[in-house]
Amino acid sequence: MTMPLEILENQLGITNISEILKIHPDDIIKKISFANNKANRNLQFDIERNIFIKDVIENCAKPDFNLKPKTIVVEYSSPNIAKPFHFGHLRSTIIGNFLSNLNKFVYNKVTRLNYLGDWGTQFGFIKVGIDELNYSSRDIKNNPLKLLYESYVYANKLSQKDSSVSERAKSEYSKLEKGSLELQNIWKEYMGYTKDELEQIYKRLGVEFDEYNYESMYNLNNIQNVIQELQSKKVIEKKADGNQVASIDKKVVSILKSDGSTLYITRDIAAAIDRFHKYKFDKMYYIVDNSQSEHFKLLKEMLHRLDLPWANRLHHVKFGRIRGMSTRKGNAIFLKDILDECREIMIQKQLASPTTKVQVKDDETSDILGVSCVIINDLKQRRQKDYEFNWDKVLQAQGDTGIKLQYTHCRLINLQENCGATLPDEFVPEALKEQEVMSLIKCMAKFQDVLYTTEEQHEACILVTYLFHLCNDISKALKVLKIKGTDPDVGAQRLLLFVKCRDVLHAGMSILGLKPLNKM
Repeated sequence: MTMPLEILENQLGITNISEILKIHPDDIIKKISFANNKANRNLQFDIERNIFIKDVIENCAKPDFNLKPKTIVVEYSSPNIAKPFHFGHLRSTIIGNFLSNLNKFVYNKVTRLNYLGDWGTQFGFIKVGIDELNYSSRDIKNNPLKLLYESYVYANKLSQKDSSVSERAKSEYSKLEKGSLELQNIWKEYMGYTKDELEQIYKRLGVEFDEYNYESMYNLNNIQNVIQELQSKKVIEKKADGNQVASIDKKVVSILKSDGSTLYITRDIAAAIDRFHKYKFDKMYYIVDNSQSEHFKLLKEMLHRLDLPWANRLHHVKFGRIRGMSTRKGNAIFLKDILDECREIMIQKQLASPTTKVQVKDDETSDILGVSCVIINDLKQRRQKDYEFNWDKVLQAQGDTGIKLQYTHCRLINLQENCGATLPDEFVPEALKEQEVMSLIKCMAKFQDVLYTTEEQHEACILVTYLFHLCNDISKALKVLKIKGTDPDVGAQRLLLFVKCRDVLHAGMSILGLKPLNKM
């Protein structure tokens, strides 16, 4: 068994490795050795086989990390109002959900935040578009997001030909921020429509949030104290044109417009301060794509200039973009359309499969399979790299896909239900002598280290790759470690081994955001 030195040094505060090496052999530990080089900074423990196997079986699915719990805030998904959930928001949503699940699994206190973009000039463009297209309140109520999105797109196109359209949009937003009751009521109506659709998408993805935050929470009227602090500490200054700006790395950055309107960076400064006061977090993660790197550097710099020592607790977990994303017919890349198409393809695959064990018209199972494929296809990529979306690779039944994980889990459920053996009360390692047993035990024993590395690097692909290896080892073992037709005591011990494998697989899949199926 190996233990990375980083766990001892960073998490347990143990820096004197020589003291550990002096530990005398006993019934459990036969020998301790130490490799100290760049490629392998691990302590190696030679463990007594049967005790090692029993310990893994008893603790593998819910390891004791023995770490001090941290308070973690994760901001993710964060789509804009009045727009259908775009496929571009998928990566933030599932990476943020995975990171939240992982931190909760290692006993951290996690708050999941969805920070909706309900403020800014986009509202003005939507309002102008509705006026130009003469949509009534009834029209919008009957088909809200479609018409709101069409209005936004229409007004943006108009503004490219007529600059006065942009001025009208800015004016509408300025009136909203200054407290127009008429516009506030319209804005609340749009918010309601958006949230209803988002909840449907999140339910399909298996994503939940502890809180919804809104950019509007940090409008000008609510953040005067932050503006005053920026001014009193001379972080910002007023220019001749009325704009209030900050100078960062020889760049002039607008913080407050001349008409008093706030900007995205202004609201993010206020939001970070508000959240620290509320949660006293050890870390706050922003799950946002690579293109926003400069924005988050600016945010941290502004907080440093306000003499806030916790500014370094903010972390931008960035990711690459998905290229070539559309439905098979080449239509718009709204997530609902993609998930609907995945579900229909899964239904067809189940119809064609001789091993299907559920009603083919079971839309929920087909939907879960389709969502699993989309999630795993994304999370198996290196987070910061762009990747090409390929329908055939995403939904293939063979190879390393979401289907493989779900199929293996279902296979182990079916094994327990139909093998004829009863789970024993106690595990007896001496009954299992095959090499395939040790392969499974060693793989399960790595689960804790895999989770540690996954959390440290914020890389879901590490856990995904591990689960694929576990599935491969399970598949090999099932061919050799038969339960039916063997000695009942040996068969019972083998069943317990496979149940523990299933527990680890279930835990890993759940951390990634999958809903493990019992039948498919």
